[in-house]
Amino acid sequence: MAITLTENAAKQIQRQLAKRGKGIALRIGIKKVGCTGLAHTFNIADEIRATDHSFESHDARVLIDADSLPFLDGSRIDFVTEGLKQLFKFDNPNVDSECGCGESFNVKKTKLDVKNKKVPQ
Repeated sequence: MAITLTENAAKQIQRQLAKRGKGIALRIGIKKVGCTGLAHTFNIADEIRATDHSFESHDARVLIDADSLPFLDGSRIDFVTEGLKQLFKFDNPNVDSECGCGESFNVKKTKLDVKNKKVPQ
């Protein structure tokens, strides 16, 4: 299981932690929403939970809970500017389709079947 960060994503995580003044990592997860089914969640983490998996790149850390990891495994996370928006962009090999606005996604059925995992609420 692996998650990688680009240098831009790592720098943005470091900026957000510095701006907040505390925190140890960016916590990334998924939840059921949107027109396609799943969406990413982002929070600053102050602690590592027992169910968290930790990944570090370029001196920045992301935490992903055990239920979300099968849906995000193998992802490469970048931080990009698209027009007037700045956002974390995922290159996720598990994604089967995305909605038109790009805010929600669905994963490949074989990924769900093989992992037999419940989607976090």
